Amino acid sequence: MADKPSRGLVLYGDGLARFINQSHTNLHSLAAQSLCGFLSLPHFNPPPPTENVDGRTVGEFLNLVDAYEDYDTLIVESQDKCKTPSISERFMGVKAALVTENTSLKACGSKLGLSVLQSNELANSSSSLVDTPANLVATKLLNLLGFQEDKVLDTSQFDLVFLHVGSHEEDSTSKYTDYINSLVGEIISKAKPRSQIGSRLHLSVVLSFGDTSKDDESKFTISNKNGVIQSGFSSMYPRQSYTMKGSNPRANVRNYCPMLFTQWQDAVTRKDMVETFSFQDFMENGGNLTIPADRFLHEVAFKLWKAPKYGA
Repeated sequence: MADKPSRGLVLYGDGLARFINQSHTNLHSLAAQSLCGFLSLPHFNPPPPTENVDGRTVGEFLNLVDAYEDYDTLIVESQDKCKTPSISERFMGVKAALVTENTSLKACGSKLGLSVLQSNELANSSSSLVDTPANLVATKLLNLLGFQEDKVLDTSQFDLVFLHVGSHEEDSTSKYTDYINSLVGEIISKAKPRSQIGSRLHLSVVLSFGDTSKDDESKFTISNKNGVIQSGFSSMYPRQSYTMKGSNPRANVRNYCPMLFTQWQDAVTRKDMVETFSFQDFMENGGNLTIPADRFLHEVAFKLWKAPKYGA
């Protein structure tokens, strides 16, 4: 446990998990230093209209910030107030921001009490985020959290910053995946182990699979149900914690295509046996196993000294 509150940076790679390959060495290097696992998602019910790709992105993000019950309010242009209190109200006055180029997420973030920043506030230009040098964006993100050069300022503009990276255009997916890989490399180079920044920055990288298909149910499953049934011990197999909410079973758990996530903070987070940022490696060697996506923000807030510990 750190002796001072951390400041959190969450890189959310929207639909990029299936496009990670051997060339993304910075992501693999991060995973090898970090604590890795899965964030389980629900079946979106009712599902977003197939032509509304933003609906899936909004659903995933609302799960990350534990506000999915406001999905219907936020996915349509509505003046109705969210049922979910703002992030600041829920987490002891935390100052949180969202950087995204997605119009739907901008509206959601604003309604949920996040400060919504335009991507050009990181680039000082009108260019797209992925057309801006990753070194510049990494520096600006760290500055928002009170990290300047190699120093940690006593105060910061924000305690927590979410950066959404992703595109729904198929020909842009590899471009965004390459970019988040470069961004991770720049951030880690500035938050070196045993540095002031490294000891105070809590970095999370969350990559989702995006739109799923029938084939994905067997390729990216996190359920051991079939193996248990074949062994004849299904009645003795306990429900996994990610399928529960308190003492009640979750009725809408999707047992495939979870979000892949890794968390790193020098000398604070544990290190597991993962060596690559991949579904299979996380499945076999990840130390965080699977938690519901709606518990993610609670875990991060704990590191910022803004929430009690979730789970063990």
